[in-house]
Amino acid sequence: MWVDLSLSRWARCATLAGALLLGGGAQAAGQASLVADDPELEARVLALSHKLRCLVCQNESVAESRAPLAVDMRNQVREQLAAGKSEREVVDFLVARFGDFVVFTPPFRVSTALLWFGPGLLLVLGVSGLALRLRRRAQETPAPLDDAERARARALLAGDPPPEESRK
Repeated sequence: MWVDLSLSRWARCATLAGALLLGGGAQAAGQASLVADDPELEARVLALSHKLRCLVCQNESVAESRAPLAVDMRNQVREQLAAGKSEREVVDFLVARFGDFVVFTPPFRVSTALLWFGPGLLLVLGVSGLALRLRRRAQETPAPLDDAERARARALLAGDPPPEESRK
């Protein structure tokens, strides 16, 4: 009887481990596991989840993250899409709840204008600063050499020791 109990316990553990391994295989590969029976709904959930940022991982989408909050967000997206809401309504709900940070592409507003125009502005400033510096450098002319400096230069180019009066 003891053997039967231990075998059934091992069988339950093996079944549970197999279910976890098979069910978590899609998540381990960086994909959200399929939950809904409707493949069209699941495709919409997955597509929308790729546009949303995981608030825990911050550089992963909700579809790729395995954080518990990301799983909850995917479930929320699935429930709302199943209830008939549009993708825009689901995104608006999540933005209202978590802020603009939840979407990978922030909306254009006055508060986000620096995000949209900042990189271009920095590029224009950098290129114009470089052009201005190069133009000034090209316009600079060296002071002309006097007779002693010219004689010393000729002697150096000829390989002769420079004249005594120009040495310092």
